Amino acid sequence: MLKKIPSILSPDLLKALMEMGHGDEIVLGDGNFPAQSVGRDAIVIRADGHHVNELLDAILTMMPLDQYVENPVGLMAVVPGDPVKPVIWDVYRETLARHGENPAHIEFVERFAFYERARKAYCIVATGETEIYANILLKKGVVVK
Repeated sequence: MLKKIPSILSPDLLKALMEMGHGDEIVLGDGNFPAQSVGRDAIVIRADGHHVNELLDAILTMMPLDQYVENPVGLMAVVPGDPVKPVIWDVYRETLARHGENPAHIEFVERFAFYERARKAYCIVATGETEIYANILLKKGVVVK
């Protein structure tokens, strides 16, 4: 155990966050996200039993988002014709704002385009999240003194 590190962040996840550089991306996938098949060339970290927003909150205490791009956050867009209105997105906006990130800088990425970006991500975290359309992609920024 260490002080001031959220206990939800596993040693493997902390290692991945430390290894990531400016512009690298991390995906927090919900329980339906095909983490293993999409992440064949990425680091896949299991976080079964945890919710995406819990991890998002913990990660944002340690990792800044990229301030040099318009959209450092990506959400999987609702598939056209699907009547779902993801309430989890409002929770994410609140979490982003609480950490000083602008929730207006969220990009909505078409499902298969999201999978393609996830294939190129540094890391995919497979969670036990049960909310639908709860996948989120974060682009790492620069730590400034």
